[in-house]
Formats: sequence, structure tokens, C-alpha cells
Amino acid sequence: MGKNELECDCNIIHEDHIENVKKTMMNEESLLLIADFYKALSDSTRIKIINILQENELCVCDIAVLLNMTKSAVSHQLRYLREMNIVKNKKIGKEVFYSLADEHVKQILSISSKHLGECHNED
Repeated sequence: MGKNELECDCNIIHEDHIENVKKTMMNEESLLLIADFYKALSDSTRIKIINILQENELCVCDIAVLLNMTKSAVSHQLRYLREMNIVKNKKIGKEVFYSLADEHVKQILSISSKHLGECHNED
């Protein structure tokens, strides 16, 4: 560590603090699931898809036009998002329409945007 960085230079174990934290710690499986969820959000194309599905249910063709991408590339991203339970789909005739899996996904994007000090409606 550099001279200006803070470091703990004590050998005292705060057992009461450790016990309190242990009571609220998530289990390893839950932590891994959360990490996987955030990996799904780590791609800008997938974030764009989530953003455009916030208010509208759209088919692959619509999403491809909005993102200026091929249907194949969009389908690949949608499949990944569906596997992570971030989006859901429904088939009407030959068309498949996608929407966010639930309100939580919309809230996560909104909270992220607020945290970063950006409005999700800005161009």
C-alpha cells in the first residue's frame, strides 16, 4: 500500500462486530447468483435492450431496428437475458414479443441511473 492509503494497523479482533455481520451475511450460492445477474448487466447492448423494454413490449425485429443490429445478434442477447430471468417472452402467432421479466428489473436500471446521476430518458 502507498503511504497515503489507509490501513488497519491493529491486531484487535472485534468479535461483536464479526458476529453481527455473520448473522446478516448472504450464503455463497446467493452471492454467486447475484454476481451472475450483474454479469448479465455488464454488456452495453443488453442494457440498451433492457432500457427500450422498460415501457414497451417489442419483437426481435423492432429491437434490431432500434439498435441498428441484426436480428440474430439481438436474439442472442435476448436469449441470454431470458436465461437470467431478466426478460420474458410470449408468442403471438409467428411473432415473439419480449418484455421485462418483472418490475424489479426496471427498478434496478432506474436506481443505477440515479446512482450515476443520469436520467434514463436523456439522449
